[in-house]
This record gives sequence, C-alpha cells and structure tokens, in this order.
Amino acid sequence: MSAPGEPTGPGEVPVPGQTFWPPQPRRTSPRIVLVDTATFRQARQLVPIAVPALAGIGLGGGRWTVVALVVAITLVSLATAALAWWRFSYLDGPAAVVVTRGLVSRSTRTVPNDRIRGIEIEAPPMHRLLGLVRVRIDAAAGGSSSAGRGAGKDEELLIDGVPRAEGERLRTAVLTKRSRVPVPTADDVDGAPARPDPEPEEEFARFDNRWLLYAPLVGGYLAVPVAAVGALSRIVDEVPDRLLPDVDGPALDPSVVAVLAVVVALVVLAAGAVIGAAVVNWRFRLVRRGGSLIAVRGLLTRRHTELEIDRIRGVAVADGAGMRLVGAARLNGLVTGLGDAQRRGQLLPLGPRAQAEALSRRLVDDPGPLTPHPASARRRRIARAMAAGLLVTVAGAVLTVTSGWWPLLVTGVVLTVLGVPLGLGRYASLGHATGRRSFAVRVGWLVRERAVLERRAVVGWEVKQSWAQRRAGLASVVACVGAGRGGYIAMDMAADDVAAFAVAASEPWAEQLLPVPREPDRAMR
Repeated sequence: MSAPGEPTGPGEVPVPGQTFWPPQPRRTSPRIVLVDTATFRQARQLVPIAVPALAGIGLGGGRWTVVALVVAITLVSLATAALAWWRFSYLDGPAAVVVTRGLVSRSTRTVPNDRIRGIEIEAPPMHRLLGLVRVRIDAAAGGSSSAGRGAGKDEELLIDGVPRAEGERLRTAVLTKRSRVPVPTADDVDGAPARPDPEPEEEFARFDNRWLLYAPLVGGYLAVPVAAVGALSRIVDEVPDRLLPDVDGPALDPSVVAVLAVVVALVVLAAGAVIGAAVVNWRFRLVRRGGSLIAVRGLLTRRHTELEIDRIRGVAVADGAGMRLVGAARLNGLVTGLGDAQRRGQLLPLGPRAQAEALSRRLVDDPGPLTPHPASARRRRIARAMAAGLLVTVAGAVLTVTSGWWPLLVTGVVLTVLGVPLGLGRYASLGHATGRRSFAVRVGWLVRERAVLERRAVVGWEVKQSWAQRRAGLASVVACVGAGRGGYIAMDMAADDVAAFAVAASEPWAEQLLPVPREPDRAMR
C-alpha cells in the first residue's frame, strides 16, 4: 500500500489525505457456475476417464440407474464449475491484464496493454438470461495457452461470466488504458470523480434486412443447412421402420419425384442460408467511437467487437461468383495481431458491392484502378485451365481406340472447351495498383478478393518464379504483412515490373530489389 498522498504511477498527482490502494484481483460473477453446470463445461473434460471406468465397473439397467447417472453427472458438473470459478481471477492493471486460473496446477498469464489488439464482448443466450457477458481479448503473439477460462488460443484472453456493466468497464479500461486511479478535480461531487461524457458515435454501416437475400449465394451460409439436412437424414435412417408413419398417396412419375426433390432441396437450402445469416448478422452496426471501430451483431448471441483504428493496416473486398451476379460483396479489415480475423475483422459481413467499396475507401486510401497483367499471363491462365481437360481427352481417345468407350472422350472435350472461359475469368481477376499511401492486389475467381493495404503494413517481399513463368517473362510477388492472412500475392506480373511495384508499394528499403547495374569490365576500359 502506498503512503497517503503518494502517487501510484507515472502522471499521477498526489492528493493530500487520499490513500491509494493497489488494484486487487477480481472474480467473475457466481452466476457463471449455473451456466457451466447446465452446459457441463468442465465435466466434459472427464468423459474420456468416466466412460472406461463405468464400462469396467458395470451398471445395471433400469430407470433408477439412469436417474442416478443424471444426478451424479449434474453434481460433478456443479462441483467442477464451482471450483473453476473459485480458482479464477483477473486484474486489469495500469500496464497489463493478468489472468490466473487452474484447479490443481495454477497458471498466470500477463499481457501488456500495448500488446492488446482488440476486444470482443459476447452474450450467448444463457448469459443474456442471467445478465452476463463473455469478454474476449486479442493479444499479439505468444504466451501460454492457458489464456483464460477455457481459452484455447495463444493469442487470446477469455474472461467468461462478468456482468454487462463490468464487461463495458473492462473494455474501456483495456483499450483506452485508463485503469489507473483517477485524480479528483474541482468537478467532483462528494469526493467521487466526475464521469466523462460518452464519446460521440459516427455510424459507418448498418445492415439492411433485405441483404439477407444475398445469403444463398454465399458458400459459408449454405454449409449450415447442408450439414443440418445431412444430420437429419442420418437420424431418420436410424429410426426403426415400425416407428415411421405409413403414408399412402398417389403414385408419381420418378421424373416428377426427382424434380420435386430438387425444388424442395433448393428451397430448404435457401431458407437455411437466410436464417443462418440472420442469426449471425442480425442488427449489425459498425460505428466509430473515438479511436476505435465497434461492430455489434447477432440474434441469439450478441457480439460486441472493438478494433483500434490504428491497428488496421488494410481492407479486403471479397465476392464469390454468385455474389458478383447480383453485385454483392463482403468487407474485412486487416488488423495486426487479431485472432480469428475472418470473423472478428468483418466490417461489412454482406451487402451491396458499392457500399463495401465506399466503406473501403473511407478506411484506407484508394490506390486507383488496377493495372492489368500482360498477355502472357492470359495465355498462362488459359493453358492451366485447359490442362485437366486435355489430359481427360487424351485418356478418352485411348479408350475410344482400344475399347470403343467414347463417353470419357466427350467429357474431356467439354472440359477443354470450358477451360477457355475459365482461364479468361481467372486472368480478368488479376491486377495490381499503387498509390501514395497504399497499394492493391487482386486474385481469385471462384472467390475473388481485392486487398488494399497501407505501405507501412509491408514487412517484407517474396518473389516467386517457376520455370514456366521464367519462359513467359512472368513472376509472382507476395507482400508479407503482419495482418490478415500474413501475405497477399500479385500473381503473374511482368517480371520486369516486380521490383518497381515493390518499391512503389512499400518503404524505401524495398529498393534493394532493384537490379544493380553492372560495372564494365576493367579489361575493356
């Protein structure tokens, strides 16, 4: 404990008669024990031990045996949840966040504030029912895997089960680094510091429910209903035939049944994709508050993700083949040190491409229109797209001559012909551009992505050139950055333009890539 009137940190002003106490570790709400008990969170870890033990002991059948097992499992879950809560604590100090956990083996992780890259507040359904939230803190690089209660990622601190007000306080204290004891001023009332006015918000984007109609064109949203239909069909297959109802109806033509099945499947997939997108993105809002971007979304689980604008090094506009047909796109922020960037970095999860492009220009300077790659890159794209079809055609020709089986030959010819528009589409997706403070690269065809990055984001360059590229005078260059995927490629550029592009797209150190003029031989002077 500091002496009365003694400052506790740099910049603190001593106040006569005031005693400064060091910050004490905090506990989460005891109500989290109910959540963990109901979800068997800690008890699930005992399953690999309990199943062999029960199999070895042997239990008789009957209703009371089942009841006894349920009661025992619930009591074990309650006990382990209570112990985990009792042994967990956290502290947001002036310079770091400290998390301590462990039932038998204690572990403590300390993350400096300057290593924190973002913070997310989640409220799953049971948490919302009990007035609790889950605070997830992204920390750059390294550390123990015991980041927090149930954390499984090295870059993550997880503080689960704090009241909503405490979650907001923790978010503000961590991101603004204002966790030190405040200095009383003349505006204080009864010795309590006056609370500052909330920072004004500037809305950057708001989700329109009509954009949910784009969801059936996004592969990620289609995966959920496909998995649900597969699981349901498997369950139905396991149900005994005697339990299934006998349905007598008019006999239908098999072709009619096939058409109806396809129509029903398409309707189910489309509806499932729309529902899935609504659950994830319901009431999505992106606002700027001070030096942070805040994204709030979710129907069942509300997520509050906050990213420091100074950590954003670029943006990526992505659109699939189906999305391009209706002019839709997604926008992700490329943030340094951000874990699970594909989800937490979403700045516009789904919407019109024009709005995604406008938001992109608002966050990062637009380097201008993309420069197309040379004609040799087009020929290379077409040749690569036709290669598989040509192989099938050759195999089909051999089978046709030797055994008279021609369907494979027809298939190869069709694939070869389709390779031409496929190669042209892949070539049309290539491009690069440089500006005063940013640069852009674009790749992909099935899912096309245009990444715009700041010059300061580049930490290195990697030039790749295969034997075929050398013959065609092409090369691929990768911009190595500490955000997003970590590397963004300009594919099949003119080899002579690679060095100039790298210099224009990064800091002066990239001039090392420029060719060094050779000195004339001394013997010829």
